[in-house]
Amino acid sequence: MIEDKILLWKFKHGSSDALSRIYEKYKSDLFSLANSLLHDLNAAEDVVHDVFVSFVKSADQFQLTGSLKGYLLTCVANLSRDRVRARKRAPIGMNKTDMAIPDYKVPSQALISAEELHRLRDAIAKVPYEQQEVIILHLQGKRTFRQIAESQGMPVSTIQSRYRYGLEKLRSLLNGEVEK
Repeated sequence: MIEDKILLWKFKHGSSDALSRIYEKYKSDLFSLANSLLHDLNAAEDVVHDVFVSFVKSADQFQLTGSLKGYLLTCVANLSRDRVRARKRAPIGMNKTDMAIPDYKVPSQALISAEELHRLRDAIAKVPYEQQEVIILHLQGKRTFRQIAESQGMPVSTIQSRYRYGLEKLRSLLNGEVEK
């Protein structure tokens, strides 16, 4: 957090190296979150870049009150939500070439992993977006329920309910209890 404050101060005083360091430090987490919410690699890249462009434009007025990573994750989540609304909730599925698969020494392990990942992504896409967002922000974005609630202007209990209902839906989808 101290490093972020120093980087932010340097950036506000004209250091492009500081901005590059902030980008390099958080781009992976931000892209991963955007990709999880949008299910589209190109749209995720656009969201992350748009968040940084907006961040650069508002640098003069920006005041860091919490975690810079948390702020950027919230911006990515909000812009991703806006993009999903703009496309009227028409989910765009990922094709198999878009999925990042770990490198395995045994080919059968890679196939099993790819199949499980594909099944999980399909199941997540079937969960209502509000629940998807909370699950992804909590598990992948490492945001607490309180942080998610504050960023969305909702009670913590609502966020916890969305998380619980989303996990229940995922469990039922992955256990084959719900028809496709």
